[in-house]
Amino acid sequence: MCIGMFMAILDVQIVATSLPTIQGALNINPDQMSWIQTAYLIAEIIAIPLTGFLTRLLSMRRLFAYGALLFTAASVGCAQSESFNALLLWRAIQGFSGGTLIPTVFSAVFLLFTPRHQNVATTVAGVVAVMAPTVGPIVGGWITETYSWHWLFLINVAPGLLAAALAACLLPRQTFELKHFRSIDFRSLAMMATGLAALEIALKEAPQRGWSSSVVLSLCAFSMITLTAFTLRTWYSLTPLVDLHNFKDRNFALGCILSFVLGFGLFGSVYLMPVFLAYVRGRNALQIGETMLVTGMAQLMIAPLAVMLEQRLDARLLSTIGFLSFAIGLGSSSLQIPQTDAAGMFWPQVVRGMAIMICLLPPTRLALGNIQDERIPDASGLFNLMRNIGGAIGLALVDSVIYTRSATHGVAIVNGLLAGDARTQAFVGMAPGAAADMSGKIDLIAQTIFNPMIVKAALVQGINDAWAVLALITLVPLLLIMLAYPIQPKARL
Repeated sequence: MCIGMFMAILDVQIVATSLPTIQGALNINPDQMSWIQTAYLIAEIIAIPLTGFLTRLLSMRRLFAYGALLFTAASVGCAQSESFNALLLWRAIQGFSGGTLIPTVFSAVFLLFTPRHQNVATTVAGVVAVMAPTVGPIVGGWITETYSWHWLFLINVAPGLLAAALAACLLPRQTFELKHFRSIDFRSLAMMATGLAALEIALKEAPQRGWSSSVVLSLCAFSMITLTAFTLRTWYSLTPLVDLHNFKDRNFALGCILSFVLGFGLFGSVYLMPVFLAYVRGRNALQIGETMLVTGMAQLMIAPLAVMLEQRLDARLLSTIGFLSFAIGLGSSSLQIPQTDAAGMFWPQVVRGMAIMICLLPPTRLALGNIQDERIPDASGLFNLMRNIGGAIGLALVDSVIYTRSATHGVAIVNGLLAGDARTQAFVGMAPGAAADMSGKIDLIAQTIFNPMIVKAALVQGINDAWAVLALITLVPLLLIMLAYPIQPKARL
């Protein structure tokens, strides 16, 4: 099951790495390129909360096997696409089928394993879930430089078929519950799907159009209205499409908040590093991937210790340690300068890599550890949905911070250079005294020489501000964690 989940998460990152290559091959308008990712993410965010219903309808075994097969078939369809519209269609199918695999794996942790083995199972699933975005750049870069863009999708075929076959053979067999199909509330389904899609599109458009633009405000208002209507209709339904009553459990609600914040920091950090390395340091996709491997290696090294600590320490205390460490790791990257390279990024990555595992394990048990077995598939879907929504909002906020703050920093840097400020000159990378004789103005020759350096320095400061925002938001859970109550292990035969 982790093989299938790994491919579903990895696919987003490796495709993002090679969008320019796909654009050239299919002659796609640059303004439309982002829809290749957005189509996947919209379908995924709709599928994740439906996992509980689909599990009741098909059973875990059928859902995972069918989902893996559909994901594999859609990957082949993407590779064979000869037009932009065809690629969008197959990406949406990929996203929906991949979205069912992720929460199903976390459901299996609590439904198939005894409490004694759930810690190890959660660790394995957690390592896979957070490793995929980390290794994505290097895998995508290597494929792009070595083979054609088609292999970004064809790489999924063998693992997808293997995961589907093993799941069909090894997962428990259960009967097909057709009665659940007859109870589908299509109105609720439409409200949820359109509300989540509108939210995803609004978050995609906000950094470029502005958060106060009519398009973004309209999409946000539509999303709020439809999701509120969905929540009210579902809350009072006797056969809800998604069991929102899980939020009555205080630990589950707090666990979802922690998942939301973790998504915020995880997705944001995985996005900010390639932006800095590509646009400031001029690294290619393969070099970016090699630099980012440090985070993945730290995650692997800390995993056994994380399991041991999770078995011995209270989940609330361990979560506090994890999110505090994660905030420190994020905040450390807010001190970068234009000359920062892999060596300067090493220790912040190590801290974040170790912290991510500690941030993932206790909140997962906090959210799902006290939930009754029959409600776990719905709860797992909601728990994973919160992480994805947190990531989407985090990416939108990060982009907005970079766009707005870079311009402000650019003006400040120019003013500092005109004033002959030595610290500003050093940050930009000028030789001491290079701008001291500007006499309050920069002539055309100086602009030609210094403008690229100023733009790059302003971008670095905008990126640093984004790192600082992520760090501050990651500290929020520290105010909430102690509201949780101790986890009572469920007896299991």
